[in-house]
Amino acid sequence: MSQGIHHTEVDGIPTLFAYAAGPMRAGLVFRVGVADETLAGAGITHLVEHLALHRQGLADYHFNGATKAAFTHFHVEGAEHEIVAYLDGVCTSLLDLPMERLETEKEILRTEEAGREPGQLPLWRYGAQGYGLVSYPEWGVRGLRPDDVREWAGTWFTRDNAVLWIAGERLPAGLSLKLPAGRRRPMPAVTSALPTAPAYFSDGKGGVLLDAVVTDTTAARLYAGVLERALSRSLRQEGGYSYTAASDYTSRRDGFATVTAFADALPAKQDAVLGGFVDVLAGLQVGRIAQADLEAVRGRSDATLTAPDAAVRRLPGAAEELLAHRPPRGLDELRAELWAMTPQHVHAVALEAAGTALLQAPSGHRADWAGYTAAPTTSSYAVTGTRFEAVRKDGPAMVVGGEGVSLTAGGEAATVLYRACAALLSWPDGGRRLIGTDGLSVEVEPGEYGIDAHTMATIDAAVHPSAVVQLPPRQRQQQQRRQGGAASAGQAGGPGAGQQAQRKASARRTGGQTAMLVIFGLLAGLWSLLALSYTVFGASDPETSTGEWAGLTVFLWAVGALLAWPAVRVVRSTRRG
Repeated sequence: MSQGIHHTEVDGIPTLFAYAAGPMRAGLVFRVGVADETLAGAGITHLVEHLALHRQGLADYHFNGATKAAFTHFHVEGAEHEIVAYLDGVCTSLLDLPMERLETEKEILRTEEAGREPGQLPLWRYGAQGYGLVSYPEWGVRGLRPDDVREWAGTWFTRDNAVLWIAGERLPAGLSLKLPAGRRRPMPAVTSALPTAPAYFSDGKGGVLLDAVVTDTTAARLYAGVLERALSRSLRQEGGYSYTAASDYTSRRDGFATVTAFADALPAKQDAVLGGFVDVLAGLQVGRIAQADLEAVRGRSDATLTAPDAAVRRLPGAAEELLAHRPPRGLDELRAELWAMTPQHVHAVALEAAGTALLQAPSGHRADWAGYTAAPTTSSYAVTGTRFEAVRKDGPAMVVGGEGVSLTAGGEAATVLYRACAALLSWPDGGRRLIGTDGLSVEVEPGEYGIDAHTMATIDAAVHPSAVVQLPPRQRQQQQRRQGGAASAGQAGGPGAGQQAQRKASARRTGGQTAMLVIFGLLAGLWSLLALSYTVFGASDPETSTGEWAGLTVFLWAVGALLAWPAVRVVRSTRRG
């Protein structure tokens, strides 16, 4: 039992209670999140959350839900009777989800997703599975059937997989949480898409972003704060390169946590920000931990722990800890550990972070000079099978084999094996995109490679039906990316190589057409100006007869028309292309 947080039980659900004056607050937390889904079924937990809240309607009190990587929260603030009504309503809906709202909630989720820009770091670190799924669109939502949603809710949203927390003057009277029996679910498996670390990748954003996985300790929390102060001092106060330099600490609740750091940069300052960012990290790794920074961060942490509402603030996190089989720690224990930390403890975390670091550099920038290895954007091998050459010149080749598909160019390849296909995106026009669990993808466009219908049917049959995602018609061919709508690979033979080669060829063709248009357009314009001048002023020349004037006029306009014709052909060709 943590000081200030008392452990009890309501209807078989472990309950954490902390005394607090004012409006009552409560939350029901389940051990299920995006990391428990598959890529092809992504979004089902979020959909259950939305359906469970629908019957709450428009209430005067504040309530909401949140689907995270490994946990789903339903939280509320209001009067005691409102808390009781809300929690009872959520549990009742989870037992009998309003399926008449299914298609409407799907549309709401798609609208919500359109305004969301997920981070790429989880994708590059974990791949297209587990914790990496938070980087992907919720592709599974569109095809979910009522039975799929009911089964998911009945499996994960149970009383044995939940913890309740309440902050108020007492436990609310009449509280009843009717949920089905189940079992406590283990934390999601941790996968990896990084063969080596520290690693980096380049991206179109202007700033520098880094995360590192470290042991979840008090020293690690202090390291995150010290890192933020060092970055702010170096990049903003001293260098003037960044406006924002910040860090964050997120416990994974499995004994490890993620330290994230960010610094923004204008295009002209990207080199300086990247270099300064790496220098700060290097300084901490060699033990340059300023005692003043440590004391400042420690002071803020202690103030948070001893604040009047400290126990209440810790309740949601304590519920997650309990669900992960990690009993909440007492306040005295936390404070004692906090004040025992030294620069040496923080230095040890800096070394641990250096061994797991993943750096997102601005587009076109490398970080191998700083000891970071480029994260893979290609596969180590290509499958053997039938080879299909690209229809357009300079395009990569597609190889379709019995074990998977590969896109090859310049001695490099991107390969997705059928047995490791996280999702096969299927469009009505015949296009397919296979995404491997490692995050690499191959786009199979029959028209781009002359692939016959039998081969396409073979690919469809080789992928497990549960991994197939049927998508609506697309307006235009989408740019192939390492993640649907996110990280572009930018490597020959890697994800997107076919489209990159096609864009380059198209650019060369368009460039040549533009040059022809300019040349012949100028010649035709100048010649037409000459013809117009002679037409107007030539007739008044006393040394020129009427016959000579008419003949020369016809000749000049005829040459102008001949010069204009190539320009017209170029314009028409460009419009067709």
